[in-house]
Amino acid sequence: MATRTDAPTRREQILKEAARLFAERGFHGVGVDEIGAAVGISGPGLYRHFAGKDAMLAELLVGISEQLLRGARRRLAEVDGGSAEDVLDSLVEGHIDFALDDRPLITLHDRELDRLRDSDRKLVRQLQRQYVELWVEVVREVYPVLTEPTARSAVHSVFGLLNSTPHLGRPGSLPGRGATGELLHRMARGAFAAAGTE
Repeated sequence: MATRTDAPTRREQILKEAARLFAERGFHGVGVDEIGAAVGISGPGLYRHFAGKDAMLAELLVGISEQLLRGARRRLAEVDGGSAEDVLDSLVEGHIDFALDDRPLITLHDRELDRLRDSDRKLVRQLQRQYVELWVEVVREVYPVLTEPTARSAVHSVFGLLNSTPHLGRPGSLPGRGATGELLHRMARGAFAAAGTE
């Protein structure tokens, strides 16, 4: 599997451009010819890689849900033996990377999730639940006063905060990736700390 440091495959290039175009103009506002043109191949050439736009959308939304869960599990393993605070910081950092680097996918999830087939939508929801519950467990270790439902609400609230990046303006209008990431990290930890004072 390719990592962020590997040259993207043609399939990954197609998905990246499809995500950008779908986020900008909506799923139904984009044709396969436009996606093909964005990566330098004919629209029909896309069918060598995907069955159609529906398949692209499913791979994008299922794929990012799998990636977030896999990344969170990896971060937990990497911080094994560290404090719960360290684990929470690592989870926050991982989600911030997603929120800053994959902004079109956030927009796509918000607007287009209901367009997935039932089976794909259920899979996305299942993966997301596992991701949330992993966070809930860590948050409750850091803030033992929180009940499970309150911790879950806090996690969803922090996701809402971090996933607001598509609404922060154009990428060039942000104060810089590092400064934005640090701000989001402070705000996320501040939100958890506020919840944990109940």
